[in-house]
Order: sequence, then C-alpha cells, then structure tokens
Amino acid sequence: MKKNKTETEQTIQNLMEIARQHFTEYGYANVTLEEIAQEANVTRGALYHHFKNKKGLFLAVFEVVQKEIGEHVEAAAAQSNNSWQQLINGCQAYLEGAVVSQNQRILLIDGPAILGWDTFRKMDEKYSMNSLREQLQFMQERELIKPISVEAMTHCLSGAMNEAVLWISDHSDQKDVIEEVMIVLKHMLVSFRNR
Repeated sequence: MKKNKTETEQTIQNLMEIARQHFTEYGYANVTLEEIAQEANVTRGALYHHFKNKKGLFLAVFEVVQKEIGEHVEAAAAQSNNSWQQLINGCQAYLEGAVVSQNQRILLIDGPAILGWDTFRKMDEKYSMNSLREQLQFMQERELIKPISVEAMTHCLSGAMNEAVLWISDHSDQKDVIEEVMIVLKHMLVSFRNR
C-alpha cells in the first residue's frame, strides 16, 4: 500500500530532524544511515528512496539550517525601518543564528568539508549573501553607501562573519564575544558610509 503525500512528507521531515540531531551531536563522519533509519522506524531502503545517500541527506539538512538562519536574519532586519540598523540587525542575527550549537557544526565545520566549497558557497549565497547583497545595493542606490563594489563588500562582510562565527564558537561567553565582533563590524560598516 502506497503512503499518501502527507505521510511521505512526515517521514521525510522525521528523517531530517533525526539526521540533524545526529549530525550535530556526532558529526558527519560518525553518523550512519542505519542508525537514523532505525530511530525513524523506517527501512534503510525507505531512507535511500528519499535521499540517495548520506551526503544527500546531509545536503537537505544543511539547506534547512541555511534557510532557518536566513529567515532569522530577515526577521531581525525587519525590526527597524532604518537601513543602517537593518544591516546591523541582520549581521548580528547571522552571528547569533550560525553560532547556535545545532547549526554551527553543520553550517561551518562539516558543511564545507562534506559538500565542497562550490556547493557550500552556492548555498551560502542563496540563503545569506543574496540578502546581504540586496541590502547593500539598496543602500548604495540611496547614496547611503560609497560608490564601491557591492560584490566586494558582500564577499568581505560574509567571509568576515563566517570566520567570526568559528572564533565565537570557541568561547564559552559567546554573548560577550558576539558583542565584541559587532563593535568591529560596526566600525567596518561605518567605513562604507557615504558622507
């Protein structure tokens, strides 16, 4: 008997939630699909039906993490009508979202290593960099930012934030370290301001 669409979606969702827990707790290398299938109460064949392999399952989980952080950034930015404050809110929301333990390993440790830099960068661009680029472009069109390369600004800020997340994650007092990073980011952003 075939499962209906709702049951299939629930099975996929359950597999991804369990996989996310396993990838977070044990890291990609130490996760087996057999354990995930067993915990989800499905056969290995059913898991392979929905995800070709472990890397395919990881990619799906990675995309969920990217999407959630992107939504968190958008919500934080929308809390202000001021373009500069939107940019600052978005940067801080990215740091806070990416450093969460359930996101950090998947997003910045295993993500690039397992998916490769090309896939990692495409996903990062889709869910994070595009929003940052759009905000910077919007601000530049209103002459709030100097007439310099938006692409270069986007890549420099994105790279700085990704590296900062790795640094923040090494500290137990993450809230204080995020504040330190935000002071530095604000100084960087001020240098882009059109006087």
